[in-house]
Amino acid sequence: MSARILVVDDIEANVRLLEAKLSAEYYEVLTASDGPTALAMAATEKPDIVLLDVMMPGMDGFQVCRRLKDDPETRHIPVVLVTALDGRSDRVAGLEAGADEFLTKPIDDVLLFARVRSLTRLKTVIDELRAREASGRRMGVIAGANSRLGGAGGRILIVDDNARQADRIFSELAVEHRPLVESGPEKAMMSARGPVDLVIVNAAARGFDGLRFAAQLRTDEATRNLPILAVVDYDDRPRLVKALEIGVNDILARPIDPQELAARARTQIRRKRYTDYLRDNLDHSLELAVTDQLTGLHNRRYMTGQLDALVRRAAVGGEAVALLVIDIDHFKKINDSFGHGVGDEVLREFAVRLASNVRAIDLPVRFGGEEFVVVMPETELEHAHRIAERIRLHVAGSPFRLMGGGELLTVTISIGVAASLGADDVPDALVKRADEAMYEAKSRGRNRVVAKAA
Repeated sequence: MSARILVVDDIEANVRLLEAKLSAEYYEVLTASDGPTALAMAATEKPDIVLLDVMMPGMDGFQVCRRLKDDPETRHIPVVLVTALDGRSDRVAGLEAGADEFLTKPIDDVLLFARVRSLTRLKTVIDELRAREASGRRMGVIAGANSRLGGAGGRILIVDDNARQADRIFSELAVEHRPLVESGPEKAMMSARGPVDLVIVNAAARGFDGLRFAAQLRTDEATRNLPILAVVDYDDRPRLVKALEIGVNDILARPIDPQELAARARTQIRRKRYTDYLRDNLDHSLELAVTDQLTGLHNRRYMTGQLDALVRRAAVGGEAVALLVIDIDHFKKINDSFGHGVGDEVLREFAVRLASNVRAIDLPVRFGGEEFVVVMPETELEHAHRIAERIRLHVAGSPFRLMGGGELLTVTISIGVAASLGADDVPDALVKRADEAMYEAKSRGRNRVVAKAA
């Protein structure tokens, strides 16, 4: 997987060396020699990863990283700080500034490329979610208001059979988070399927294979999006690289530094909540795309796909599918007499009555205006006619209460019923037969059900 990488360093030789290494692996490389230029390029070029030197004159790498993470347009771009410093305080400062990794010069090429591949995968997922959310905003199905992404504390699952190490991690995290310890993979997998924000796994556990457990998290649909922080001996390079290859989000080196643990946990939880926010918005936009906003029923677009599949199945010997087309009688008169606000109340109340008088397998739909449809799988014409009559009686037999709880309004409906005919039938023909039956019901005086066999 290729990526666009922005390399930032004030020393030309360092830039050229990294550029040569990355280009040889077919990455597209952008370069900058100072902090302000890096910020401008990140905003305009939208790189997939920023490799950022810490020791630069003027604006140092910590400041640049903090500015990138504070900007909503660039905060999702992974940042790897690269420096000759190897002190604990510098590493923690970089992580607390929002950096995703902290690499020490001279850079280990194997670790560099493993980290780049891992962060590129993460960035690709976030970019796709951001693009879909942006499409939803343009279509008007996602509101533009900012959403609160949750507090700092999170639910953390610690999977470790080293009791002393697990207790230490638990104690350090309990100040800010809600940790849970599991010593075996079976119970841990069950716990991971619950409400969890981060999984910390001992990759060198004695009683189970920590990397295999991480791989199982990635293959299980319920847990594949959970961030994983693997505890690994930094000198065990094969295990460290393998952890990144199988999808672990971050590495925590042993011996564990409490501040580094806290910083990495916060980063992963913050990112998870951001991706959850994007996914929730996407789910909401998809729901709105197939839902009628006034009545809460599904809309015509959703019905078309469902009906097509049911009619095709019936055409090859499956169960029959029936269709009700329903129109509210004299609805224009209701709007003209009482106003569109009352008309909307009638539509909402009718939708509630319709949904409560069909079966769980049926699909009630607002087809458009005052016209509704019910798709009825596994239903013959005679049975559909009985259900239609029940709906008609429920609507006509109980007046609708107008807004404010005052005047009552008697509402009636006309219903046309049709059922699939077998191998030669198509969805449009089924809809047309039911629609014709509905118009026949209107022509015969309204407030009645008419079934059309063919």
